Amino acid sequence: MQRIIKRWIKHHFLMEKLNTVLGVFLLTLVAVFVAVAVGKLGFLGGGGLLVLTIGTFLVFGAIFNIYLGLYVILIMSILVSFLGKIVDLPYGLSLDLLLVVLALGVIMKQIRERDLSFAKNPISLPIGVWVFYSLIQVINPVATSRMAWAFTVRSMALLILLYFIASYALSSYRRVINIYKFMLGLGFASALYGLKQEFFGFTDFETVWLYSDPTRFQLIFQWSRMRVFSFFSDPTNYGIYMSYMAVMCFILMIGKFKLWQKGILGIAGISMLLAIAYAGSRTPVVLVPFGFAVFTMLSLKRNVIIAMGIVGLLGGAFLLKSTGNAVLFRIQSAFMPDKSGDTMDVREENQEKIKPFIQTHPFGGGLGSVGEWGERFSPDSFLAGFPPDSGFVRVAVELGWIGYLLYCWLLFVIVSMGIRYYLRAKNEQIKIIYLAITTMMFMLILASYVQEAIVQLPTSIHFYICLAIIARLKDFEAEADLELMESKNVMN
Repeated sequence: MQRIIKRWIKHHFLMEKLNTVLGVFLLTLVAVFVAVAVGKLGFLGGGGLLVLTIGTFLVFGAIFNIYLGLYVILIMSILVSFLGKIVDLPYGLSLDLLLVVLALGVIMKQIRERDLSFAKNPISLPIGVWVFYSLIQVINPVATSRMAWAFTVRSMALLILLYFIASYALSSYRRVINIYKFMLGLGFASALYGLKQEFFGFTDFETVWLYSDPTRFQLIFQWSRMRVFSFFSDPTNYGIYMSYMAVMCFILMIGKFKLWQKGILGIAGISMLLAIAYAGSRTPVVLVPFGFAVFTMLSLKRNVIIAMGIVGLLGGAFLLKSTGNAVLFRIQSAFMPDKSGDTMDVREENQEKIKPFIQTHPFGGGLGSVGEWGERFSPDSFLAGFPPDSGFVRVAVELGWIGYLLYCWLLFVIVSMGIRYYLRAKNEQIKIIYLAITTMMFMLILASYVQEAIVQLPTSIHFYICLAIIARLKDFEAEADLELMESKNVMN
């Protein structure tokens, strides 16, 4: 049945390019649908529904091409918040649907192939344990709402299946390189759109979205200026995304790539640093030097140490210079407690208050017991009003200290594998990619101390795909060497 459907899709969509009776019918149907939608919802509403319709076709097409599905899910992870500003539709559910479809696609292919070698690596065990622990939280006797569990388990367990999906789809060196380039390209596009917001202003629908919620407006309008957020939900999420993308771009520049490729990486990295400045969030500002410090310690190359030392001295001088510029002052305040306000003090006070609960509840208060879902599904509970303000604190409160230890075990395995494969890699391109991704993982772990960084879109999608790259890239070293040899022969 699967082969018949795949052959049918290939004939009508790829070979005939919808130049058939069925194709004319489908295109007419879509045209009528868009016309009616525009008439009822306006131009933006109709456009949003058109995007949703195209996305639906891509979702169901992805079941036959898991690798293509990775590109679709990366694009969707970037555009979910952006489309939500145009038309308020459940785009997040479409992302969940795509994950389920891709997982079913892998299962269907495994029924025939019966080859689980793509999942045989040290990361799979802690991930499997983490998924199981998250699922059995549904019977947590302390939890006050099962609906909160249902909404939260999507980000805690369902999304993590992307690691296995990506591990299966990234079956060659060229596939890994192409998907990694695409991720960097999305980061560059996000940086450029954020700079467009800074220098040319917001679109009409972004302005409407911005002023429709007083709390949102207060978050974005600070220090007498608007903070940019690009395609994303808020400036902090955008800034964190830009921080690890920028550091990866600069790390890749020391690799053995062509000069024009290094030039693009440099332009992209600088654009991302500017985007971080105009986003105005302190966390990303701290993450960038931390990422460079991790990169320096892992590489241990004299030129890198000297270069980072010079950059550190210039950065220190910049922090000591007084300025009246709001953007520069915001950057300086990230490193100066007297200028940064009392946000860290508030976080520490909240953590002290919640420690007794964590210590006496080994399985936690249940998924979704704090934050947005806690206020929605169990507003009268003790945890509903608690602001976690940290990925680690949320895990400890909702999943208990047992869940917290499991989560730390998973993160330890990830960074230890990244370091091990970086040190063992012989191919220079594979080595530098391992260095860049491992540095990214360290940055996200630090970010999770003060923000819920890893579970936010699109970082969550990038995180699990990069996990798959860590696990799989080492298997293609011979293929990478062969490709390098062929390219040299072509040049000669």
